Amino acid sequence: MKEEKVILVNEMDEQIGLMSKMEAHEKALLHRAFSVFVFNDKNELMLQQRALNKYHSPGLWTNTCCSHQRDGETNIQAGRRRLQEEMGFVVDLKETISFIYKAPFDNGLTEHEYDHVMLGKYNSEPVINIDEVASWKWMPLEDVKVDISLHPELYTEWFKVIFDKFYEHINIGT
Repeated sequence: MKEEKVILVNEMDEQIGLMSKMEAHEKALLHRAFSVFVFNDKNELMLQQRALNKYHSPGLWTNTCCSHQRDGETNIQAGRRRLQEEMGFVVDLKETISFIYKAPFDNGLTEHEYDHVMLGKYNSEPVINIDEVASWKWMPLEDVKVDISLHPELYTEWFKVIFDKFYEHINIGT
């Protein structure tokens, strides 16, 4: 299998190179990423629990899907591709906000990402890829916010950052 490369960027999200995903995380270099939030008509967020074999944040709950753009791929194209690969469906996505965060992990790797947040609507059940996703659930946005404050250890770092700083951008209402 070909090693996945990430797009290295500067703080203005301008591409400055490509690097293997693992090397970028070992060196904590800023790279482009995305987070997809899919809601149903009841304004419930589809959460996924990351597969237990993930190299970081295994078993933690997070947004519907997230990953890294490929060279030459738009944010929307990347989000739709990964949504299909992880959750087994595709929807129209809308770009909202973007931000930079840095989160070191216990295994010596660091996420240092320029993260693009996208929103979509869906009302059915996903067909999860068990290599990527351990479980999933719909959860009202307010309940997610409360649960993160009560049990932050159950959630990924980027998900907590988005809820802490950008809640109003993902609270799309009913």
